[in-house]
Amino acid sequence: MDIRLDGITHSYDSFEVLRDISLDIPSGQIVCIVGPSGCGKSTLLRFIGGLERPSVGRVLQLGEPPEGCLNPLTYIFQDFALLPWRSVEGNISLVLEDHGIRGTGAREIIDSVLTRTKLSDFAKALPKQLSGGMKQRVAIARALAVNPAVMLMDEPLSALDSQTRELLMDDLVDLWTRQPFTAVYVTHNLAEAVRLGHRVVVLSRRPGQIREVVDIERPLAERGFGDADLDAAQQHLWTLMREEARAADAELINV
Repeated sequence: MDIRLDGITHSYDSFEVLRDISLDIPSGQIVCIVGPSGCGKSTLLRFIGGLERPSVGRVLQLGEPPEGCLNPLTYIFQDFALLPWRSVEGNISLVLEDHGIRGTGAREIIDSVLTRTKLSDFAKALPKQLSGGMKQRVAIARALAVNPAVMLMDEPLSALDSQTRELLMDDLVDLWTRQPFTAVYVTHNLAEAVRLGHRVVVLSRRPGQIREVVDIERPLAERGFGDADLDAAQQHLWTLMREEARAADAELINV
């Protein structure tokens, strides 16, 4: 299932947040959205997820969700959102219970996503026993359990330390390489964007408009530290954003 944004413009009263955003999100790609603070990245994600409606424009879902899809659009947040009294497998089973899936059917799905996310040995652990990186793996496993058409990822690694963030990026690349998925990935971290994104959408400062869409051609599995092409892509993104980031920072300070 593809997603198409058609002329998205949004204001809160007289406060314009986004202006004329048109974008295609193809099935099987990770599309990263970057831009200065306050440019409307998370607001745009909420429109894609149907949590809010834009003042102008529309979000179109094109084609059919994958077979067995329980939630076409599924969020992954930076704060994990795990129930502390439920084990790893209990947190995953919760989203299946919402669809009436229990017993053997649930067990097969839970075992599959635990294996895919390398969490099988931690199935009985409680969230308090897990590191931040492991908690985010559980959140990813929970999202995968509903076989979404599109995962909506709102700065999912921003609460993690740099080493854990690198490990989680490796995990996401491995997951995508073994079974490609579609994701819209909002981040302020340009290194994440060029490591994970097939396309990187650069928004201007508020009101957010698309400045450029940068395609990263190198296969995900071949990206890593010291890659000159990725370094150049990251520098290009920063060149697009630098002055607007300064201006956006000043605007936020003066609010």
